[in-house]
Amino acid sequence: MSVVVVAPGQGSQTPGFLEPWIAVPEFADHLATLAEAAGIDLVTHGTVSDADTIRDTAIAQPLIVAASLVALGGVLDGSDARRASLAGIAGHSVGELAAAAGAGILSEQDAMRLVAARGAAMAEAAGRAATGMSAVVGGDQDALLARLEELGLSPANFNGGGQIVVAGELPALARLAEEPPSGARVIPLQVAGAFHTKWMGSAVDELRAVAEGVEAHDPTLTIWTNKTGRPVASGAAFVDLLVGQVASPVRWDLTMESFAAAGVTGLVELAPAGALVGLAKRGLKGLPTVAVKTPADLDAARALIDNDGAA
Repeated sequence: MSVVVVAPGQGSQTPGFLEPWIAVPEFADHLATLAEAAGIDLVTHGTVSDADTIRDTAIAQPLIVAASLVALGGVLDGSDARRASLAGIAGHSVGELAAAAGAGILSEQDAMRLVAARGAAMAEAAGRAATGMSAVVGGDQDALLARLEELGLSPANFNGGGQIVVAGELPALARLAEEPPSGARVIPLQVAGAFHTKWMGSAVDELRAVAEGVEAHDPTLTIWTNKTGRPVASGAAFVDLLVGQVASPVRWDLTMESFAAAGVTGLVELAPAGALVGLAKRGLKGLPTVAVKTPADLDAARALIDNDGAA
């Protein structure tokens, strides 16, 4: 096999992170096209909006997916041979929409329309209760899951490398932080909602209604689902899983296990990059990686792909 491309999820955005991309005319034009499809001023939000503004789920999600698509265009640079050489593509949480477009399941325009609907629906669902998310690092997984059940919390992201993100009502998250399982550390996340849990049920219904209006094609690249970490050969099935994923846990741990089983030789993370490369360093030790944070990282990403993962 060869290099896998991955697209990050919510929380990876930082103020001004798109400034280096906007400075390159072809990337600025691409972003403008994506912003038009989403109906959101992504240029402003990616350059001058502050941290609180871009933390808003309805803004963050389209912003992240657009950044990943712009970065993917830069990585591939119009090369069909480079695209064909990839082991495949996958996305973490909302990154699955960027991955779906990259795999040819959705057009970029439909991916942006869906992510705009997804972000708005999840923001509305999050506003119905005071909920949030925390990362739990270390400790015994079974002990953690038992503690979550006691507190009425839910696992949201199984990220591998000893990290699980949990979600639920804020008082329960506070209790978990005060009395964590032995050996575990609890880190509150700057996310306004209990994503990938039962609290997102209404968002699933709203997103499904929008998804029924898009055309899904079978993937032309291998793509793995967050639901089981396994490849999905049907475009329609992937979109259905993507919709349901809003209210079910992200199994990135299983996705990384699938990368290893497939013989992946390297990993390129699209903008706004960093989080998934960090997880790979713990869950896929020794695997060469490139985090595409700015256009300055594109040459390294292309070289990793062109050299079939050789560092």
